[in-house]
This record gives sequence, C-alpha cells and structure tokens, in this order.
Amino acid sequence: MTSFPELLLKGKKAKDAAYFLGNLSSQVKDKALEAMAFELEAKQEAILAANALDVEAARQKGLSKALLDRLLLTPKRIEEMAEGLMAVVCLPDPIGEMTHQCRRPNGLDVGRIRVPLGVVGIIYEARPNVTVDAAGLCLKTGNAVLLRGGSEAIRSNLAITQVIASAAEEAGVPAGAIQTLETTDREAAQQMMRMNEFLDVLIPRGGAGLIQSVLKNSTVPVIETGVGNCHIYVDYCADLQMAENIVINAKTQRPGVCNAMETLLVHKNVAGKFLPQVARRLLQLDVELRGCPRSVALIPGIQEATDEDYATEFLDLILAVKVVDTFEEALEHIRFYGTGHSEAIITNDYQRARNFTRRVDAAAVYVNASTRFTDGFQFGLGAEIGISTQKLHARGPMGLNELTTVKHVCYGSGQVRE
Repeated sequence: MTSFPELLLKGKKAKDAAYFLGNLSSQVKDKALEAMAFELEAKQEAILAANALDVEAARQKGLSKALLDRLLLTPKRIEEMAEGLMAVVCLPDPIGEMTHQCRRPNGLDVGRIRVPLGVVGIIYEARPNVTVDAAGLCLKTGNAVLLRGGSEAIRSNLAITQVIASAAEEAGVPAGAIQTLETTDREAAQQMMRMNEFLDVLIPRGGAGLIQSVLKNSTVPVIETGVGNCHIYVDYCADLQMAENIVINAKTQRPGVCNAMETLLVHKNVAGKFLPQVARRLLQLDVELRGCPRSVALIPGIQEATDEDYATEFLDLILAVKVVDTFEEALEHIRFYGTGHSEAIITNDYQRARNFTRRVDAAAVYVNASTRFTDGFQFGLGAEIGISTQKLHARGPMGLNELTTVKHVCYGSGQVRE
C-alpha cells in the first residue's frame, strides 16, 4: 500500500472513471476533445505564466539548451497542442470495432472487439506537451490516465491538467479521467510503479535512466518507449548535398528528442569530401563533434570519440562520427550500438537501400530521409503516446489502436461443452 495519500486517492478516482469511460459514446468523447482544445488556447496565459516559472527554475538549475527547449511552451506550441487534439477528433474511434468474427460448427458466434486498456499511467520527463497528447489519446480510447511528469515541468503540467480536465468534465467525461500527480517525490514514482490494483499499464517517456528504472521496478505491465540512439549512414553512392541537408536536419532541427540523429556513419570513399563539408555547417550550428581517428584527421580540432559516445543518446547538440570501410561495417555498428528506434541510409543504390531496410532491426527504417519523421502525425497516425521499440503489443509510434486491447464476445443458443 502506498504511503502517499494522493496516489491512493487519484488511483481510486481513475479506476472508477475508467469503468464509465469505456462506455462513453464517440460523440461525447469528441465533444470533450474539442472543448479541451478550445480551452487550451482560451486559457493559454495562465499556462504560459506557469511554464515561465518552470523554465526560469530550470535555467537556474543549469539544464541544457536542448532540455530547456523541450520544456518551453509558446503560443505557437499551445496552438499545435490544440491542433493535435482536434486531429484526434477526426480519427475513427477504435472502441467497439469488431476485429474478428466467425461461426463455429456448433453454431456459437465468436467475435473479438476492441476495448480500452483501463487506467493508463504515464511517467515522463520535462515535456508538457505529453500531458495533452496522453490525455487526448487516452480519452478517445476510453482510458483514464494518471500522469506523473518531471519536477522541472510540474507547474506547467498542473496548469494544463486543470484546464483540460475541467473542459472534459463539463462535456460529460467522468471526474478522475485525467489527473496529474502533484507530488514530485521520487519515492512516489516508485510506488506508482507498483499500483497494480489501480493501473492496467504503465508507459515511461524519457531518457534511458527513466525507462530502465520503470522496467526494473514496475510490477505494473510496461509498454517500453525506447531510447533513440539513431544513426544515419551515408553510403559511397549517396547524393552528398541531399545527405548534408538530411544530417543537418536530423541533428539540429530539434536535438532533444528521441528521433534526432546521434551518430553519423560515412563510407570511406566519400568521407574525404563529405565530412569537412558537413562538419563546417554542424560546427556553425554549435554541434560538438566526437569522431573516430579518421574523422579527427579530416576535421582537425574535434574530440576523439569513445565507445561510450557511440552508445549514448545525447539529446543535445553533440554528434558521434565514424568512417566505415564497408556497408557491412555500417550495419554491424548499428546492430551493436542501435536501440531499435530509427535508422537511415542515404544512397542512390536501390539494392543497397533494400538490403538496409531488410537487415536493420528498428521500429522505423529510412531511405534518403531524416529520422526526425518518426512521429505519429508525420506517419499519418495522428497524435501518439510515444515511440515503442519493443516488439510485443506495439512497435513504433503508438496511436489509438495501441491503447486498446480486445474482448471476445460469444453468442450462443444453448450450447454446452461435452
């Protein structure tokens, strides 16, 4: 039993809410999502004021620019969060969908339908947009959600939750469907991981430390959202201008997210031309480069990379670089250091591209495109709860279907088993 009364209270409320949520009509859920989107923008001043306090406190703690960017809210980002909720409204409601139906020889009709998971717990770090994404997706799928964000974003998360939960309740959603824990005590998070009586599934969103902590300590079933040690391999027959643009985008467009590139692999036949050229732009954008001896020779003054660098998800303006002799060496490096998130090859060789997509074991594999597209919206799936790198239940961007399970419904006419 938890020693934090808030956990017990909110866990019970979420469990009670989930009982009724599963039977809400699509119309009520969509009306609630629309109200949540409207209120987010209507009350953005209060949200931005709370976020400003979080950002200032994070600056005082010395958080990196990339992490500050993840924490920061702006009117544009709040607008995007509201647009995300409206996009969920437009998606088909999966609840009640019949995924299989058959009549057995004895006349028994057996059907399989989608139903909510129940109560979804989310443990995440300093990304206030997760509060909205998780709440919207869980509501659409009839799940109650209990949110536990990082201490850096606590004011932002509480302000957002107050706005969207109130809007949802006024639209007919039961109280307790959307809740955020106010306590940021780490022991509370540990106890949340063992709330099997209230939580049906737990989803961690954050860095390697958070994810591993949840995997090791949770007795609640976990859907693992993965660490993104993502690679781009520039092949010897790549369009080097295309490769340069993709590398710049994948590393610098938003370095603090899981689908940003962390390691650049370059074939030796183009390294002499490509690396000095792309390094010049990366250095101008304040990217710290750490390379193998051949990379250091081509880009004088950069730091030599260690094995740890190649294994690290930096989530920052830091990039590991390696020159490889062969395509096979690139594949082997990815197999050894990759985390199964997103991997890319830049090449004009069709067979090489096909070979890469077949042999690389990852949730998303790209040919001639930035890894930054591993995202529910970018894949046309709508908002997402996270990117799964595991292989059971869900893999890649987790949207509505991944927040459901199934129920078998059987209709008979007096059948008994002999």
